[in-house]
Amino acid sequence: MKSENETSSVDFILLGFLSRTNVHMFPMAMILLAFIAALSGNALLMLLIQVDFSLHTPMYFFLRQLAFMDICQTLIIVPKMLADFLIPGNPISPAGCGTQIFLALTMGASECLLLAVMSYDRYIAICNPLQYPVLMRRSICFLLSVGVWMGASVNAFIQTVFTLGFPYCGSKEIDHFLCEIPALLKLSCSDTSRYETLLFVAGIVMLLIPSSLILATYACILYRVLSMKSTKGQQKALATCSSHLTVVVMFYGAAIFMYMRPSSYHSPEQDKIVSLFYTIVPPVLNPLIYSLRNRDVLHALRKWIGKCRHFQQD
Repeated sequence: MKSENETSSVDFILLGFLSRTNVHMFPMAMILLAFIAALSGNALLMLLIQVDFSLHTPMYFFLRQLAFMDICQTLIIVPKMLADFLIPGNPISPAGCGTQIFLALTMGASECLLLAVMSYDRYIAICNPLQYPVLMRRSICFLLSVGVWMGASVNAFIQTVFTLGFPYCGSKEIDHFLCEIPALLKLSCSDTSRYETLLFVAGIVMLLIPSSLILATYACILYRVLSMKSTKGQQKALATCSSHLTVVVMFYGAAIFMYMRPSSYHSPEQDKIVSLFYTIVPPVLNPLIYSLRNRDVLHALRKWIGKCRHFQQD
């Protein structure tokens, strides 16, 4: 027991996404560019929603939170990832690893729940527009937002406490670019099968149920859109929902593939690639998907650029 307690307090080492060679400098440069694009794109989206009063609607209230989650997720993962590539063997303490697990899980689970809330918002707006001002009034939006953050935080706290409670008496090298539960459990010298069952149940609650609700709402939306007589109305509704659905498929698909598989089916190389698709790729693509395919956001961007030019000329 003493040796197990001693080794459980030893710092971990994240081996990173790629080995440190000149050949792999290009992918790391791309990740750095993705980091800059994610921060700038989401920050710009939050700014536009804040300064343009036409975007002060429930849809953009939730979209601003999504942008905030993406910024936090990027800051939690990428700087440490780049530092580990530049300084191989850079350790991370168990407390630091637990903090990264908690924050990353909180942001990831929040996005899972928020995407379901956003699909509900679109369902009400398209299928029951007359009741939209009542069903999606500010107080309800606030309560939904609080529920998203509280549910995600509680889930992340429970998962973090359980994960750090196991003894890690083997290798201290985590073959991943972040402290993630499946990669960390492989280093434990105790039986983690019961906890893996708990993870599977958590995956059902945080991934399968929200994704099923999203699919159900979009089935109703599609039925309603196809029954519209206005072609313009159909195109606008489909354009709005297709943006959201693109994010949903990419994010949920990768997360389900990661957390709903038995541990025997995990491999470090595969897990790293899959993790990219729900940790780094969505923060880069979300601002592009929600701006380039959204006329309201593009209009707000043009107005903001015009005001900036007018201010510079004066």
